[in-house]
Amino acid sequence: MKKSRLVIFALAASLNIGLASPGLAQAQAPATADSPTSSAETYRLLNLFGDVFEQVKAKYVEPVDDKKLIEAAINGMLTSLDPHSSYLDMDNFKDMQVDTRGEFGGLGIEVTQENGFVKVISPIYDTPAEKAGLQPGDFITNIDGKSVRGMPLNEAVDLMRGKVNTDIKLTIVRKGEQAPFDVTLTRAVIKIQSVRPQVKNDVGYIRITKFSEQTFSGLQRAIEEQKKEIGPKLKGFVIDLRNNPGGLLDQAIAVSDAFLNKGEIVSTRPRDTKNTERYSAKDGDLADNLPIVVLINDGSASASEIVAGALQDHGRAIIMGTRSFGKGSVQTILPMPGNVALRLTTARYYTPSGRSIQEVGIVPDIIVPQSKVETIETGQRRSEADLNGALHNEDSAIGDAETQAEKRRQDAEKVTEDDYQLARALDMIRGISLYGGFRSKS
Repeated sequence: MKKSRLVIFALAASLNIGLASPGLAQAQAPATADSPTSSAETYRLLNLFGDVFEQVKAKYVEPVDDKKLIEAAINGMLTSLDPHSSYLDMDNFKDMQVDTRGEFGGLGIEVTQENGFVKVISPIYDTPAEKAGLQPGDFITNIDGKSVRGMPLNEAVDLMRGKVNTDIKLTIVRKGEQAPFDVTLTRAVIKIQSVRPQVKNDVGYIRITKFSEQTFSGLQRAIEEQKKEIGPKLKGFVIDLRNNPGGLLDQAIAVSDAFLNKGEIVSTRPRDTKNTERYSAKDGDLADNLPIVVLINDGSASASEIVAGALQDHGRAIIMGTRSFGKGSVQTILPMPGNVALRLTTARYYTPSGRSIQEVGIVPDIIVPQSKVETIETGQRRSEADLNGALHNEDSAIGDAETQAEKRRQDAEKVTEDDYQLARALDMIRGISLYGGFRSKS
């Protein structure tokens, strides 16, 4: 039997397709919606694959490796399904496992494929990509001068990987820019601290940059530390999921559960809806039912959208910012012999109310585009104290109150200048607290 026929039968076995031996009669099963191609047609196409394989091996201008050809064929089959399914060779499989543990080498950029080019989902905080100013929605058209149009996503990602401290030039097409431009980045070891807490006066601010194995434990520590530092003045929490490209499903469920006492968090529905899986919250709210605002934008994807959707549907948090990315599909890693794997889209995500996240994303309760605010100078502030002969306040504490008020005003102006969306979120938390607290549906 020719080598191509061996390839055909190996592929057929891996795909679990029953093939008749040549020359023997075979009963033909009718085509169905799940299997529209008959067994005979499938055999013919696999036979065609073997013929093409032979022609390439015999006549291509340069010698080609069998392994490379077959892996490229497998990857082409998977990438033709959707932008997130792919083949993971030994190196890529290892990199993926390291990535979910929160440490890997590269540029710190989450990408997908669209219209034949590499599209940025989100730069990861405090990485070369973020420091170079890459933005969600940017298209990468060339890597070190090499066009990526039509290139498999895994191959483009491989080009962006390399030795630490080596430079790489990306050509970027950005909405609003008249012409493509080049950005030079230096590769680095990416160590992701997925949870970054910060106290904003009387509000706890927690930025989650990615959902890795460290995320839920980091969130627990952050909340406890902020409770101790702020004390009884604590008015609530801002959870910042902007430019968070997602990550592990179990961590998204755990983060959602941290703020819910009961109810569904997310469901995953595969092709056979009888196998739908539902994940529910357990009793216990780490935030003690204090107000929560969740910030999202078009760089918030996948696991970020699960958290935002769950807290929104249960009325546990106010979602603020701009509409999220809309990646509502589940990828399952299927290990294969030889330390390789398939990343295969196997289901879709649905929020507790039954909304599909795919393409639509999460629409904020309050839409707040990122803006730059400039203070209008109106001259020196005027008050009663400026009037000739005005009575003096007998309360000696008035000076302290004025000092505190001025400090709060300066802090608020600084936050607004640096991050308008965050400033509005902090205002919302304080406003809810001022008018009697917050009660979620759950």
